Amino acid sequence: MVAARITVNGKETPIAPAAAHTTVLDFLRDRGLTGTKEGCAEGECGACSVLVARPGVNKPTDWVAVNACLVPALALDGQEVVTSEGLATVDASGAATALHPVQQEMAVRGGSQCGYCTPGFICSMASEYYRPDRCAHADTAADTAADTVADPAHAIDSDSDSHADSEHGPNGFDLHALSGNLCRCTGYRPIRDAAFAVGAPAEDDALAQRREQSPPEAVATEYTRGDSAFLRPGTLAETVRLLRERPEAVVVAGSTDWGVEVNIRSRRAGCVVAVDRLPELRELRVESDHIEIGAAQTLTEIERRLDGSVPLLAELFPQFASRLIRNSATLGGNLGTGSPIGDSPPVLLALEASLLLAGADGEREVPLAEYFTGYRQSVRRPGELIRAVRVPLPLSPVTAFHKIAKRRFDDISSVAVAFALDIEDGIVRKARIGLGGVAATPIRALTTEAALEGKAWTAETVEAAARVLRAEGTPMDDHRASALYRSAMLGQSLNKLYAQTTEAVSS
Repeated sequence: MVAARITVNGKETPIAPAAAHTTVLDFLRDRGLTGTKEGCAEGECGACSVLVARPGVNKPTDWVAVNACLVPALALDGQEVVTSEGLATVDASGAATALHPVQQEMAVRGGSQCGYCTPGFICSMASEYYRPDRCAHADTAADTAADTVADPAHAIDSDSDSHADSEHGPNGFDLHALSGNLCRCTGYRPIRDAAFAVGAPAEDDALAQRREQSPPEAVATEYTRGDSAFLRPGTLAETVRLLRERPEAVVVAGSTDWGVEVNIRSRRAGCVVAVDRLPELRELRVESDHIEIGAAQTLTEIERRLDGSVPLLAELFPQFASRLIRNSATLGGNLGTGSPIGDSPPVLLALEASLLLAGADGEREVPLAEYFTGYRQSVRRPGELIRAVRVPLPLSPVTAFHKIAKRRFDDISSVAVAFALDIEDGIVRKARIGLGGVAATPIRALTTEAALEGKAWTAETVEAAARVLRAEGTPMDDHRASALYRSAMLGQSLNKLYAQTTEAVSS
């Protein structure tokens, strides 16, 4: 077995003697790369973000920003990482000779005060800077940026009509790329100005050229230190055999949940098994009667590969945590935790999805509506893992996802409701409603579905069904919302859907 190592800023670096639970953040800081900061240790502030070379969607390789505080260093065995220190141009001695364009824009536009969050912002911004399908208006922004260097007061008017909306710049920069980065002293306007001013990468940009080459292959990892082991089998067959032998093992993909347990609750595991690079869990296939989504595809990969072809999922993705989290999080992980407030289960319930569970004895298909059995419990047997999510086709034409939370983005839901309806000639032929946050598990609103099906899609029908929907589940009082509020939001959500569909028909 080859010794575990990571290529950091172009230089191969051994992981040993790190502990099996050591995060990428601690691994980098222990080696003097202190631009990577710890703020929250749970993936909410972005101060720790770094770039990782991952299989691309539109090019062989994408530079993807991830939370270094959550990812085990061993999960990047054989992979390439770039930190904020690695973005600048350096000479033979390693001394920086020129700022990266993202760093330059942050500097000239006053995008940093105390500077603690700045390296994380820069890495997230660089990931979007190198996104291959970023809008072609970047050259125009580059001309503006050149003017700004001479006159920093000349900034892009973010409230002008020079771009489609307040969340996208004239250079195609999507501000959601920075949704997982927090700043508490600079203010976001100069950071947004910097993001909207970066141009296209130069032809001789090494990181841009790197996108044309294949990413590093996933390597099998077998690392033991003390009484802890980190294992990355090479195939699904090896993985399920290992899980049968060690059913107590913790299975991780993006580590966006397990990383929090390690950091905040000091949890440790005798054996961690990584499945994020298993080829069998990373396929996305569109068949005549279903779409099959590999459980280890990240949410960002799914979003970009489906490209809006499943509207209900397309509505979910921007509301699921932040881009930094979506760059690592997977559907398999979100379903595997069994959380009653996960954002994907209500949507997948409305889509009538099923799960393909793989074990040493073979594979079986389980409807998601029958998967959850109790609080964070499921029918998944010891040694089984989720291989894929299967969504049947055709899709219902009327869909919506309503997430009720205290913040518009990057927040935990108090209530989540997903709708998928077939309405023909003004009659509800089929209704599927998934709910989260109102019971010990995600549930289908079966009584409300029955109250809608076969009825005319009218205000009277919707109001009667909304009263039924308010009584679905067993909502509770907690620090996020009261039971009465949750019930009220259920009914209001159906009324909102009716208003939306009526507006769509009338327009």
